Amino acid sequence: MTPEPLISIAILSSVKIEFELYGDYRLSTGSSRMSGKFTATYENEQIKFVQSGKPIHTLHELILLPGDVEIASFVIHNVKIGKEFHWERNEDQRFHGSLRFIVEDNKLTAINIVPIEYYIESVISSEMNANSPFEFLKAHAVISRSWALHQIQQKNNPDKTVHAAEHITNDELIKWYDRASHTNYDLCADDHCQRYQGVTKIINDRVLAAVEATHGLVIKYNDEVCDARFSKCCGGISESFENTWEPVEHPYLSPVYDYKYEQDIFTVDFTKEQSAKKWIMSYPQCFCHTNDNKLLYTLLPDYDFETKNFFRWNVEYDQDELAELINSKSGIDFGHIMDLIPVQRGKSSRIIKLRIVGSKKTMVIGKELEIRKILSKSHLFSSAFIVEKEDIADNIPGRFILYGAGWGHGVGLCQIGAAVMSSSGYRFDEILSHYYRNSVIHKMY
Repeated sequence: MTPEPLISIAILSSVKIEFELYGDYRLSTGSSRMSGKFTATYENEQIKFVQSGKPIHTLHELILLPGDVEIASFVIHNVKIGKEFHWERNEDQRFHGSLRFIVEDNKLTAINIVPIEYYIESVISSEMNANSPFEFLKAHAVISRSWALHQIQQKNNPDKTVHAAEHITNDELIKWYDRASHTNYDLCADDHCQRYQGVTKIINDRVLAAVEATHGLVIKYNDEVCDARFSKCCGGISESFENTWEPVEHPYLSPVYDYKYEQDIFTVDFTKEQSAKKWIMSYPQCFCHTNDNKLLYTLLPDYDFETKNFFRWNVEYDQDELAELINSKSGIDFGHIMDLIPVQRGKSSRIIKLRIVGSKKTMVIGKELEIRKILSKSHLFSSAFIVEKEDIADNIPGRFILYGAGWGHGVGLCQIGAAVMSSSGYRFDEILSHYYRNSVIHKMY
């Protein structure tokens, strides 16, 4: 059995990073102990390390090692979370482990290096509320561990087939976003990877118990650690991996109806427009369809609980607002927006390709995240939506209404659905087998 691995996570990138060391730390290049308030800046192609206004070291790379990983900790100030999402904000966050500074794109990047089980404790407290049902916390610990280890294995796999992450022509703009851009560390700390917001999110012993109860456990498929994706709310049906990211099928990330049995409606093909409309405008019985605010309050972090009506939702834009939004987010002047036409939908009704018809330009955009980014100041809840046009004059709609389903990409585990399963008495292994079909639980270390 392999030993518990270390993992490196990028916390913040900036030209200036303020932080505090609690307990004994030392530079990897020396033996002197240090603690207190510090500032790291990037000047003249070097890292300047300053305490109380006095430069201490100027280095090309800086690594601070804790004397005791369980006691020592550090705080990084003004960490941005929810970047470009509607809950974006800055926080001061505390971490265990080592702190490394590197230079990327003329900025400093602060990287936390920590045993993976410490990382998992924070992830399941950051992704959801630490007061969530216990079996759900256990299930989330397993998938967060699986996903992280899968990413590390793929990063270190020289034989991995690399697929182009974008396809751009005069008529098409197709992009998908994944962690492939992280070359100097394993993962980032925000929603692009998994939320990792420090030890201050771990507010009770239940999280520690959930991680301990699943120590080293992952899910596997065909003897490989699963790329265990998850989203906030699938909207009733999960989506296929290949419709959201690289064009590779993962059988354990196939569409799943989010209930204890498949209802007749699940046999309907939601890739078809009329069926998708009927689905999105309905409120089917499924695990993630809950109006129990007391339960949701125990599941969601404070900033997620600010989000309402995520199972079914709608947004409205007038013509000028939508045209300006699409122009600013895409960098393309479409003129008046004449129509938004789904070209391809996935099994969950999420739009994979969308045709934007303008008076000056017509173009197909995709995949789902690119659609969500272009059609919102932050991100649409999901790409599972239909479009209604109103106040049409001279073939130009005056208003667009988007009716949608779900919150997030919808692939893999549905966090709200899984939490509802847990509160209904399902065990963590039953939750995992529901969302990741034909996967098996395996102890890695």
